[in-house]
Amino acid sequence: MSFLFFVVRRLALLAPTLFGVSVIGFLLAYLLPGNPALVKAGPMATPQYVAEMKHKMGLDQPVYVQYTRYVTGLLHGDLGESSSTGRPVLVDFMQRLPATLELTVASLLLALLLGVPMGVLCAIHRDTVIDHFGRVFCVAGVAMPSFWSGLILIYVFFYLFGIAPAPLGRLGPGISPPVPITGLYTVDSLVSGNWRAFESSLAHLALPSLTLAISVIAPLTRMVRAAMLETLETDYIKAAWAFGLPRWLVIYGDALHNAIIPVVTALGVVFGFLMAGNAVVESVFGWPGIGNYAVKALMLKDSGPIQSFVLFVALMCIMVNLLVDLVYSLADPRIRIG
Repeated sequence: MSFLFFVVRRLALLAPTLFGVSVIGFLLAYLLPGNPALVKAGPMATPQYVAEMKHKMGLDQPVYVQYTRYVTGLLHGDLGESSSTGRPVLVDFMQRLPATLELTVASLLLALLLGVPMGVLCAIHRDTVIDHFGRVFCVAGVAMPSFWSGLILIYVFFYLFGIAPAPLGRLGPGISPPVPITGLYTVDSLVSGNWRAFESSLAHLALPSLTLAISVIAPLTRMVRAAMLETLETDYIKAAWAFGLPRWLVIYGDALHNAIIPVVTALGVVFGFLMAGNAVVESVFGWPGIGNYAVKALMLKDSGPIQSFVLFVALMCIMVNLLVDLVYSLADPRIRIG
């Protein structure tokens, strides 16, 4: 099967997937208890004004009519209007998206920097204290909810030791945001040479990214450990030992090079998990991203942000998995078959 046909086949699956996600997101927002018209009209509004607002928002129409209007708006780039902020959802999203992307990318890098070496150490020190510690950490990382991990980190590093800044936003009080280039405060402040903003943004990013990374480090460590154990038992690794090659070259040059392939294929799933997990972590740390925006909208049954958040996370998962599939198909043409 040619690479071009493989790409076309993968792209053809996008439409039904996005359609299913849009239906699920719309129904979830529709079935939530509450009245978006009351949120927009205000708590002091009269029943007549609430009914008028409900008619104006089209909430008194049948479900299929509301869904059709929602999909039509999506095709025209209209995500609707937020009842809580009174602004277009797209405007709110574009304002908050850089904060979410910065947190997600930082968490992914931190998970790779910690999870991969830990998995390698557990494999080469199998059934030792290091391996047992790694297993316990993996179980704890998977079992512990993100909000609980975040609260513990805040209590230890902010309340007890006082070395972390207050979990409120992306910058400390009195510090102006850097010149907007990418929207990522750490990158923009580094490029513009604003070292005060860089230090503050990095300090505010540390605990949220570590909290989000902990839940991902555990499966990455287990995956790397299992792949390394399998690779170390292969014939070519045994031949490398027999030839007397340096230990570091065999482990980190040959074994890790082949064991890291399953991790690359799992990055799409990991990235999607991080995007979805942002909602909890951003709420705990007061991070002004789209996850925090969606949680606040959920409490008020503000359907526009909820539907848009679900659709955006699904779209990011699909695109990242598609990119991973394409890269992996170039590395291993055998997966194009079938």
